[in-house]
Amino acid sequence: MILKVEDIQKSYKKERVLETISFEIHKPQILALIGPNGSGKSTLLNIITNLLHADHGGVTILGKNNTDPTIFKEISFMQDTSVLYDYLTGYDHLQFIADAQALPKTRIEETAQRIGNAPYLNKRVKNYSLGMKQHLLLAMAVINRPKLLILDEPLNGLDPTSAIRIRELLLQLEKEGTAILLSSHNLGEIDRVTSNILFLKNGRLIKEELSLFELVHYFITVDQPSLAMKTLEKHQMPITIENHQLKFPDKDRLLHNVLEILQAHDIEILGIEQRKTGSEQRYRKIFADKDDPHAAFQV
Repeated sequence: MILKVEDIQKSYKKERVLETISFEIHKPQILALIGPNGSGKSTLLNIITNLLHADHGGVTILGKNNTDPTIFKEISFMQDTSVLYDYLTGYDHLQFIADAQALPKTRIEETAQRIGNAPYLNKRVKNYSLGMKQHLLLAMAVINRPKLLILDEPLNGLDPTSAIRIRELLLQLEKEGTAILLSSHNLGEIDRVTSNILFLKNGRLIKEELSLFELVHYFITVDQPSLAMKTLEKHQMPITIENHQLKFPDKDRLLHNVLEILQAHDIEILGIEQRKTGSEQRYRKIFADKDDPHAAFQV
């Protein structure tokens, strides 16, 4: 067990911010936390890392209570730029962490090269752009090669080239055995690294069946969609129409069979594309619904 969050509740005065939050991470993976501003994402991350106390519930990290100081050799939390010191250099920040965790000095340069901030590592932070600060924050978070990495808006302020580099780094860290929990408003980038998403709405986690969103669908554009639909229904094909396109799941030999039927009936195929239900579509559905389906769930 890498992370277990159990029955977390938190209120500020009379306002309940988190309501019985429970989930688990059993293996290295990338898990995204998504919700609108004020939904409690940062509060939850702060509770997990023991920067904030919950009113009820508990957090276990790598088999230890999150209040155990020894866990911080194996986890990291990337926060916002408020934790940086303008008068120190990037190197100073990384050296402080390396000294505190008894890491070899070579780790500083290795980490800077990996993140891409080596060229300006000796500049004072007051001269950094927002993107440069994000690079430094990420370097500070991965320098100890954590087993659990928690990131709060890691892509904030990054140009496209940097965003691609960070995305590739996250995927590589997952392969190397790091579990990653991140919050982000950049749904397009989220889709490039994971389909495992915790949606936070009104202080509650939304329960989803992940297999429904991991399934890829084909969308076929034809010149006669109504005729195509009737023809395929006669052959008992599991086809629906969405925005005048034929839609069906990518499984077995379904695409091959559909194409054969359409061609046999002289229905012209204008285009074929594969799609997976992305986080934006899921977000729109969840936060447009009046109902609030919620439950603790395991990932």
